Amino acid sequence: MTWHARLQLDYTFEAQRSVARHLHNGPLRILQSLYPEGNAVCHNVLVHPPGGLVGGDRLDIEVKVAPFAHGLVTTPGATRFYRSAGAAALQNTQIKLAADARLEWLPAEAICYNQCLAENRLQFELAPGAEMMGWDITALGLPQAQQPFVQGQLRQHLEMPGVWLERAKLDAADSLLMDRPLGLNGNRCVATLFFLTGSPLERKRRERALDAARAAIAGHALLPTVGATSPCAQVVLVRVLAPLVEPAVEVLRRVWTAWRSELWALSATPPRIWAM
Repeated sequence: MTWHARLQLDYTFEAQRSVARHLHNGPLRILQSLYPEGNAVCHNVLVHPPGGLVGGDRLDIEVKVAPFAHGLVTTPGATRFYRSAGAAALQNTQIKLAADARLEWLPAEAICYNQCLAENRLQFELAPGAEMMGWDITALGLPQAQQPFVQGQLRQHLEMPGVWLERAKLDAADSLLMDRPLGLNGNRCVATLFFLTGSPLERKRRERALDAARAAIAGHALLPTVGATSPCAQVVLVRVLAPLVEPAVEVLRRVWTAWRSELWALSATPPRIWAM
């Protein structure tokens, strides 16, 4: 039996408060809205009760943010792509921001178990004046549990149409990619943090974003395998290679904290579930 679950999450701004409403079909849920930093920012936890995807499973997630609303979405645990007998498992996320909307997309990592066949797609559409921060974290196998990723494949697709497109195929059998210095060099966690805007950033603001990221990274043990770049005027990126998930997440949270302060004049108010 395979699962096909859908979730639509809509944020609106009503009476000076960001409000979340959602519809679901299948095993995807949004927990109670929380406001740990006041009414302007609505925090939500996205839950997938089965806990993972096998071959043939599909999750479709659509997030829409109306003008002036600000949503923050995280998850209580990793997305798990389990072994497949032949069909691929797909997680497909579509995010759309209206003018002057904000979103923070901060899910836990996706774990690719040995012999999985998986696809992870994220697409972003931002109207002029909209801005978002988010990350995508991939763990290949479970090294600390002696469950290496020696067979299987993950296809990744990150896209802001007409602005930014990244595609990757991470195949366990590709030793040049997995183990050589010009590839992952033996690292088994790949992560990208992104700041996306619907309007081109002024040069000074882009430089501030890059400077803030580099200052947050400075002195961290992963510094040799972390980089900050801005491929175009609407995209600022931080890329991380790490042997394990935990140090990569630490780097991303450092930069997210710095960007919140520098770019949005907001303090770092992490989702409550991160402390559990």
